[in-house]
Amino acid sequence: MPVNKKISFSVLCAFLTIGAVMFVHNFLTPMQMLEELPYSEFKTLLANGNVAEVTVTRQSLLGKLKPEEGSKEPKLFTTVRVEDPDLVKELNVRNVKFTGMIESTFLRDIMWWVIPALIFGGIWFFVIRRLGQGLGQGQKGFMTVGKSKAKIYAEKDTKVTFADVAGVEEAKEELGEVIDFLKTPEKFTRLGGKIPKGILLVGPPGTGKTLLARAVAGEAGVTFFSISGSEFVEMFVGVGASRVRDLFEQAKIKAPCIIFIDELDAIGKARGAGPMAHEEREQTLNQLLVEMDGFDPRIGVILMAATNRPEILDPALLRPGRFDRQVLVDRADKIGRLAILRVHAKQVVLGPDADLEVIAAMTPGFSGADLANIINEATLLTVRRNKEQVGHSELQEAVERVVAGLEKKSRVLNKMEKERVAYHEVGHALVALSFPGSDPIQKISIIPRGIAALGYTLQLPTEDRFLMAKTELENKIAVLLGGRNAEELIFGEASTGAQNDLVRATDIAKSMIKSYGMSEKLGTVTFDRERQPLLMQIQAPLEKGDYSEETAREIDCEVRRIIDEQYDRVKWLLAEQKRALIEGAKVLLDREVISGSELKAIMDKH
Repeated sequence: MPVNKKISFSVLCAFLTIGAVMFVHNFLTPMQMLEELPYSEFKTLLANGNVAEVTVTRQSLLGKLKPEEGSKEPKLFTTVRVEDPDLVKELNVRNVKFTGMIESTFLRDIMWWVIPALIFGGIWFFVIRRLGQGLGQGQKGFMTVGKSKAKIYAEKDTKVTFADVAGVEEAKEELGEVIDFLKTPEKFTRLGGKIPKGILLVGPPGTGKTLLARAVAGEAGVTFFSISGSEFVEMFVGVGASRVRDLFEQAKIKAPCIIFIDELDAIGKARGAGPMAHEEREQTLNQLLVEMDGFDPRIGVILMAATNRPEILDPALLRPGRFDRQVLVDRADKIGRLAILRVHAKQVVLGPDADLEVIAAMTPGFSGADLANIINEATLLTVRRNKEQVGHSELQEAVERVVAGLEKKSRVLNKMEKERVAYHEVGHALVALSFPGSDPIQKISIIPRGIAALGYTLQLPTEDRFLMAKTELENKIAVLLGGRNAEELIFGEASTGAQNDLVRATDIAKSMIKSYGMSEKLGTVTFDRERQPLLMQIQAPLEKGDYSEETAREIDCEVRRIIDEQYDRVKWLLAEQKRALIEGAKVLLDREVISGSELKAIMDKH
């Protein structure tokens, strides 16, 4: 029953109860009001012969007075009964008709005791029922706190197949035999084979792990249980373990089926790790391990999970017999990105100039979620520009939005700041165009974007790279130093605009020395013992290395040497290209945006 109907029904019951009480009260109360008299006044009226008749009850006297002159209706009265042994004699002397009456307290007891008890009982029953069933559809009540919160999708409700998943062909092949097992388990059990109990999908965020799990259920045509790891743990001790038990019991009833636990690291973190133990989470993990050992895979229950932090999972989860198969769902290559873009562009009207292959080449390292966001941003731009088809310009603008952020045209720079930003960005671009092997320059802009970028030089690689040579890393540092060098060459001093460039250049130089062994002075030795997150692209906290203070001083000297060498190299290069730098900055100031090919033409002219 919906929430509004439940509330309306409760209000109706309350009004009916109040009406019934008022009806009983009016029924018990005489139509004509009784006048309450003190017992002494009753005795006076009796002595004066004004009382016509009396009815004696246990607690009161009800009577009728003789009509007064000019009045036909007798007056009714009541008074509290007092222990008076002479009352009967006086009534006989005055010839007053009197009778005794035993009061029935049945209706009064019902009104004052039974009905309130029923009302309070009804309210209590209503509260308990609401606590047990929840307030609405999809919500769990307090009494069902130990029940599983898994969302259950029937065979026809999944509506996701491998046709909806692109860019992860190897992972789809790995999961193909899971689908075969769920469809035809006898093919595996005939030879005594066992399907893996647990399959762990490992990959960076946004690569489609959850979508892939739903596609497996859709291809196999089985029930799909989906739950997040954080939904197991509550503030009450023992709730997580109870939910794990309930989840597996439901799965056994609906077998063959797939149980999918998203963000497994929420409950699967290694036990005893960290300064504080979380007993409830560890109890939930222990119950999960027990359930995985206890169920028979031949009944057709496949446990799948996803995480982007496999390095922090408990080793007991990853041993054979539990999550004994790990499937990598990585960022797609160029062919995979093109397939993903085509999947997301099915519902979009593309113009004849929209080239998804170019967009796929411009987006190395993008996840499936990033590519879906690009298509959506391009569609919104098309609507904003009142166009009927998504063109290539909208797709390129969407890539820039994802890479550099939203344009901030309202952020007005003064003339001096604009000149500095223009020379800064052209300096980056000139250095990148001068060194072979650098990423191509797509666009140079002095329109502010994002939170802090006053301008940007968009370099987008046209191919996927997995290794970089020492020379390429040095060229990257040189490109980053080009902006600051250009400012010093033209204005005689640097500004704060190069702060982010210096941070990135220093990080590259440190990695060359500490991680990659690219220093002739220190030799082929690595000094970086920090445990980096396996799949997360975040900055790891700084820690003290396992080396002496003298070695740390030498590392600092080598980092400074690399930065200084590239700085001098860029300084000489920009001095040679000063005329191209000045002309390119003037064009950029006039138009605010120029392409890499236009700047290359200016370089060739000089």
